[in-house]
This record gives sequence, C-alpha cells and structure tokens, in this order.
Amino acid sequence: MKITWYGHAAFRLDFADKVVLIDPFLSGNPGFTSSRDVAVLGTTHILLTHGHGDHVGDTVAIAEATGAKVVANADLCGWLASQGVKALDSMNTGGTTDQGGFTVTMVRADHSSGEMVEGRPVYLGNPNGLILHAPGEPTVWHMGDTDIFSDMALIAELHQPEVVIVPIGDRYTMGPRTAAVAVRRYLPGLTVIPCHYASFPPLEPTADRFVEAVGEEATVKVLESGVPVAFAKP
Repeated sequence: MKITWYGHAAFRLDFADKVVLIDPFLSGNPGFTSSRDVAVLGTTHILLTHGHGDHVGDTVAIAEATGAKVVANADLCGWLASQGVKALDSMNTGGTTDQGGFTVTMVRADHSSGEMVEGRPVYLGNPNGLILHAPGEPTVWHMGDTDIFSDMALIAELHQPEVVIVPIGDRYTMGPRTAAVAVRRYLPGLTVIPCHYASFPPLEPTADRFVEAVGEEATVKVLESGVPVAFAKP
C-alpha cells in the first residue's frame, strides 16, 4: 500500500486496484502542494470522517469528475445527495461496509460535525474514525478529528490496526503531548502518521514535539506532503 498525505487530514491510499481518498480537502488547503489532477487520478472511493468543510473538502467535485463512491455517515450522505452526489454508501458508528476488495468500519471520535448553510448550522452526523481492512495490506486507522479517549485501546484490540493516522494539531483536536500519550498508552509498537498540523496558523507548526514525546514507544512516520510512501503488512 502507498499512502500519500496531502496536508491537514487529507490522504490517498493506493492498493490493489483501488484508489481511496480520505477527507479530500484540496482547494484552500495550504498543505496541498501537489497537482490536483494527479491527486485525484483514478479515484475509486472517497471516505469521510465527518462533515466539516476542511474534511469534506472537494468531495462533490471529485465524485462528479471520477464517479467515485462516497462512504460517509448517514446524515452526511443525505446532505451530499442534496449537493448532487449520486454514488453514496451510508453507514454509522460501529458499522462495517464491504466496498469490494476492502472493508470500512466507522469507530468513535470525540469532535463535532456540521456545516453552515445560508447562515444556519446544519448537523451532519457524528464524527468518526475510519478503519480500512484490505487483504494482504496493513490495516489503517484514520482517527479523524478527535481528543484522546480510553476506548482507543478497545478499538485497537478489536481491529488490530498496523498504521494509525493521528491528529496532533491542538485547538480543534489533541495536541502533540496528548496525542503522544494516546500512542504510548493505547498504540505501542504500531506505525503512526501525524496529521492535522502545519496547515493553519492556530495549529501546531511541525510534528517535532509529537515525535519527541512518543520516543521509542512507536514508529512515527512524518510524511512530506504529496510524496507517496510504501507501507507493508508486518
């Protein structure tokens, strides 16, 4: 599997014949420095953790251009349908869907989810983390936007992730110190990829403090925006 970070919480996963975008916030994302055409080329699926604009991002346009199926919580799917998205697969916390060649499970995240529409807030379902299982590939857990919670240990026990994408930016998610505690306490020995930092001034500017705080308790892979990195199943 090749994983490409596009800044903030946007990722591309390439494996087998699948191209999966997670939270494809490209337009307006200061961390996105790649070619948009390259980033979305061949997209088969779009997975969304929650309904904030910096995570839904370019979903509508990418789905229209590529025909990709969008997997999101039921409330968010309803809103995306109203925006013209046709290929939708709705689910919710605790559920698993088979996407043909891989499965997606939605797990808990502690955050919020909604959008301003004509000056009024619209609820777009609960926020989630996403677990992606594919035969012969490392199991990936994108935590979405979240604070620490002790059931991270239970999620890890149930789903046995090998690569975990962890928000570290503070203000809207866990900061570096708290995220490092989550890794050391609940995810020791795993490969972790920090995200949701360095994109906007209020957020943590680098992953340095997170890397230092994790120490040798896990393998931290700090990705460079737009550069694919190969990950193999241990």
